[in-house]
Amino acid sequence: MSEADAGTVAMVAGNLGFKDEDLVQELGYDDDVDFGLRDSIEDLIGSQMFDEDDHDVVDAVIFWWRANDGDLVDALVDSLTTLDEGGIVWILTPKSGRDGYVPPSDIQEAAPTAGLHVTTTAGVSEDWAATRLVPRKRQ
Repeated sequence: MSEADAGTVAMVAGNLGFKDEDLVQELGYDDDVDFGLRDSIEDLIGSQMFDEDDHDVVDAVIFWWRANDGDLVDALVDSLTTLDEGGIVWILTPKSGRDGYVPPSDIQEAAPTAGLHVTTTAGVSEDWAATRLVPRKRQ
């Protein structure tokens, strides 16, 4: 990765809203994730991300999701079990034309059922797009 590419990845991680000492859990990790983005997030938060076996309360969840990964609603509900009040879920999906592509409409349909609201989408790397989800406010 060139210096310019590394700088862009670091900027993308910062644009996702992470800051030093945030606790972030990573779900759906596999050998196809964007390792540059992962490293940039860990550099920005100053620690490694928690994995699926950790049960600490976290500020955010990074969720790598592909079309063949199962039931999205169930997975999103599970992602909330360790999320702190006011936390966010970033679901990262392969971009259109990539293996495992997930249409944005799938996320739009699954989020409300899981108690989440879609707020923002962004391209975060050559192969991955990110969708920011926040828990719906309780009445």
